[in-house]
Amino acid sequence: MSTAENKVRMFGERPVGPGHPVYVTGEIGINHNGDLDNALRLIDAAVHAGADAVKFQKRTPEIATPRDQWDIERDTPWGRMRYIDYRHRVEFGVEEYSRIDEYCKAHDIAWFASPWDTEAVDFLEQFDLPAHKVASASLTDDDLLKKLRATGRTVILSTGMSTPAQIRHAVEVLGSDSILMCHATSTYPARPEELNLRMINTLNTEYPNVPIGYSGHETGLQTTLAAVALGAVFVERHITLDRAMWGSDQAASVEPGGLERLVRDIRVIEKALGDGVKRVYESELGPMKKLRRVPGVIADGGDDHVNTPRV
Repeated sequence: MSTAENKVRMFGERPVGPGHPVYVTGEIGINHNGDLDNALRLIDAAVHAGADAVKFQKRTPEIATPRDQWDIERDTPWGRMRYIDYRHRVEFGVEEYSRIDEYCKAHDIAWFASPWDTEAVDFLEQFDLPAHKVASASLTDDDLLKKLRATGRTVILSTGMSTPAQIRHAVEVLGSDSILMCHATSTYPARPEELNLRMINTLNTEYPNVPIGYSGHETGLQTTLAAVALGAVFVERHITLDRAMWGSDQAASVEPGGLERLVRDIRVIEKALGDGVKRVYESELGPMKKLRRVPGVIADGGDDHVNTPRV
C-alpha cells in the first residue's frame, strides 16, 4: 500500500485524507447548554452550511469531574449550583442522543463525540458512529485510549496542551493504523501567535502514515483556511447559535453564517490547490497567443504534463 493510501481513514463510508475532500466538522460540544432544541438548531446550521458532521462531548460527570471540584459553587444561567450538578445539567443522556441520532440520519449528516471516560465510550457504542474523538485534555489517559482502540473505529486525536513525547506515547497506545491526528492549541479563544500552523507540516513529516487535520479554537476564519492550505485534511471548529450565549466555548465558536462561509471557502481552496503538476491550461492559450512574443521551447519530449501546444 502506498504512503498516500496509508494516510486515508474511513469515517463510515467517507474516505478522509490526501486526495479527498476536507472533512468539515462543526463541534457543538456543550454549546447546546443542555437544551436539545439548541442542539437540533445547531445541526440544522451545520447541514445548511454543508458540513460533513457535527460533534458532541460525552462525560460521566462523577468520573470526568475531579472530586475536589464537585462541591464548588458556580453561577450558571439556572442559578448558583455545585459544579457537579452543573455538569449533570448540561449532559445529554440516551433519550437526547437517540433523538440526535435520528435527526442526523434524517438530515444526512454524520455525528460523533469526544468521550471523556471509559463509561462514556460504552455509552456512545450504542450508536453506529463513524469515529470517536480524543479531546486534547484526554490525550494522556491511557485507559481511555486503550478503550477507544478496542472499538475498532477511526479515532481522531487532538494534540493541544501536549508535548511531542506525550503525543508519541498516545500514538503508541492507540496504534497508528486507524487514527487521524489534529493539530490544536487549547486556549479559548486562541491568539494567532499561538496557533503555530506550521505544526501541520511538522506532524505530516513526523507521522507519514497518519492523516493530519486541524481543530481550531481561534476567532475568525482566516487561520482555519490557512490550515487547509497547509494540508489539513480534517477541520473542526466549535459552532454556536450566538457567541454571546453563556458558556466557556461560545467565544471561540463560529456562528451559523460563519460556518457557511468557512465551508464555502474550504471548497474553493481545495479546487485552487490542484495537484502540483505544472500544465498549460486551455484557458491560457488565448492570452499566450496574444501576449507571448517568443515561443520558447515547445516540449522537451520527456514531460507528459507540460502540454504546451504549438501556436
